[in-house]
Amino acid sequence: MAPPSVALPHLLVVSSLNGEGWRQIAELGLALLLSALIGLEREIRQESAGLRTHTLVGVGAALFMLISKYGFSDVLEPGRVVLDPSRVAAQIVTGVGFLGAGLIFVRHDSVRGLTTAAAVWVTAAIGACAGAGLPVLAVATTAIYFVVALGFSEITRRLPQSSTAESVIRIRYPDGRGILRQILHVATTRGFAIDRVSTESIGHLHPTGPDPAEVSHGVAMVEVTLRVHGRASVNDLAATLSELDDVHAVIAHDVNAADE
Repeated sequence: MAPPSVALPHLLVVSSLNGEGWRQIAELGLALLLSALIGLEREIRQESAGLRTHTLVGVGAALFMLISKYGFSDVLEPGRVVLDPSRVAAQIVTGVGFLGAGLIFVRHDSVRGLTTAAAVWVTAAIGACAGAGLPVLAVATTAIYFVVALGFSEITRRLPQSSTAESVIRIRYPDGRGILRQILHVATTRGFAIDRVSTESIGHLHPTGPDPAEVSHGVAMVEVTLRVHGRASVNDLAATLSELDDVHAVIAHDVNAADE
């Protein structure tokens, strides 16, 4: 007589159709965690791409890799239909390149956003790595990122600064106030050599002061551009110039400072 059948307890499992399962969810979660860590560092530094951007880039790259690995198993036919998951990884690199290009800002001689664009690019690689089932490489690359982003900043500040590379500083102030002489005096007394000076009219500022004529007609504004070189910090010079009477704005680009 056959032994009675034993009813097995019902197990809740994720569908294994097309390779879906807890392993894939764990890989997606790893990409979420690692990319969020990088995004948090960028958010704390108040960069143009922060926590949400980096997290979405990492998770999206991981999802693309998972789709490439498991999303087409239902159409594969031995000897007829063959898929190459590495092709999706190559397309991720191309797509993130366009996203990174949008984070780089160029204004006159100043370039900003290079480090943030590189962080987005690395985050996509980490997400793709997690999605491809390579958690050790994903975690190691995240650790390397933090070593570079946090440790290398201190190293670059300690490196010898160039005394010949040309930095740019722009100062805006009302026309006719005689401020240019003060600006040149402050720059030279702080050890900077001035290579070139140029001025440009940038329109009128309409203040809300007590003089009705000044309010109605506005005040003519001038922007002075100084090209200087020296071993001192251009950012410190900009801070000093911003404290001068009637100076409205100071914008500095220090070639010795690391671009973020």
